Amino acid sequence: MVAGPWRFGDICHNIEGLETVCEDDRVTEALHNLVRILDLEAIEVNIFRGTSPDEQRQRVFGGQVAGQALIAAGRTVEPDRFVHSLHAYFLRPGDPTVPILYEVDRLRDGRSFATRRVVAVQHGKAIFNLSASFHVQEPPGMEHQSSMPEV
Repeated sequence: MVAGPWRFGDICHNIEGLETVCEDDRVTEALHNLVRILDLEAIEVNIFRGTSPDEQRQRVFGGQVAGQALIAAGRTVEPDRFVHSLHAYFLRPGDPTVPILYEVDRLRDGRSFATRRVVAVQHGKAIFNLSASFHVQEPPGMEHQSSMPEV
């Protein structure tokens, strides 16, 4: 499995500036909980499992499902590719008492772009669908816009 550019399980070592914060033990409990929720378990190639926080909610928070789906997609692209665009659809409410399975389809792996489709599944039914495009960082090209005049 190829890790995306944001491996949340190793957040203190992969994001510039956070390593010092983690060593100083000043990372808040909220950040640790967020990292734990977004760090998906790899079940099989292109299949990941995410969990919900242990809170008394009727439904899974939509941002959690979207974030976990994006992490699942990112774990299937080369580390030099960053999310370029995404489209998402909430199809059904999620059940916070049941893990969410994320099935990733590798639609395209080109020289500059990679495209992924992710379906989040609970109880055998799709609850969320995401399509994401990842792009290699390139040097800036021509700019077709005039600079803003000084006032």
